[in-house]
Amino acid sequence: MYSYYYMYNNPYYLIGMGLVMIGVVLMLIAQAKVKSSYSKYSKVANSRGSTGYQIARDMLDNNGLRDVSINMVKGTMTDFYNPKDRSVNLSTKVYNDATIASLAIAAHECGHAIQHNEGYQPLVFRNTILPVCNIGQTVGWIAVIIGLLFSNLSIAWFGVLAMSGILLFQVVTLPVEFDASARALEILKTRYLTTDEYGGAKKVLSAAALTYVAAMLATLMSLLRIALLVVGSNRD
Repeated sequence: MYSYYYMYNNPYYLIGMGLVMIGVVLMLIAQAKVKSSYSKYSKVANSRGSTGYQIARDMLDNNGLRDVSINMVKGTMTDFYNPKDRSVNLSTKVYNDATIASLAIAAHECGHAIQHNEGYQPLVFRNTILPVCNIGQTVGWIAVIIGLLFSNLSIAWFGVLAMSGILLFQVVTLPVEFDASARALEILKTRYLTTDEYGGAKKVLSAAALTYVAAMLATLMSLLRIALLVVGSNRD
């Protein structure tokens, strides 16, 4: 049976933990950057005096999406687009405040709604694989634990493979998020923001994009840790 004492004295395990720590640091840096950008530009009023809700409603209507609802949700930076009920969901401050940050974030979520309406393929693919990836994550952990406990590498490697679906999901998420921001910034630049304001909106969305990159790298590091643990057990 797999020895937990050996695991903690296994150089592969220690290297893997180092990789995980790198992933954690990357996530903390990305989160600090997005919080800093949001905090700065959530205090800067936009020249139109328009709230996130007003801009979102106008953007959606101008793109033929009058049937897409806009809801207010609790929390900070909890904004998201729900493809199931075709709704843009904005956090309280984004919904109500007339700031550069509110416009940027509201426009980004509208960008997802426009993607959905156009059948943007990376978004369609991401939504399709999500249920499978979630199941794979759970089954994968169980398989890895069973495989290591009973020294069955075939089961353990199956678990690693099953868990890699989440990494695929996050890789596909990158172009989806980048494209939504690009759509948002183009619309904001041509219709809603001055040149100076546009720069602030771009900083907010660029910082937000870093969190997705960091999350993907953190998942990669975690997956490598598990793979190294399996490799190390094979050398026992």
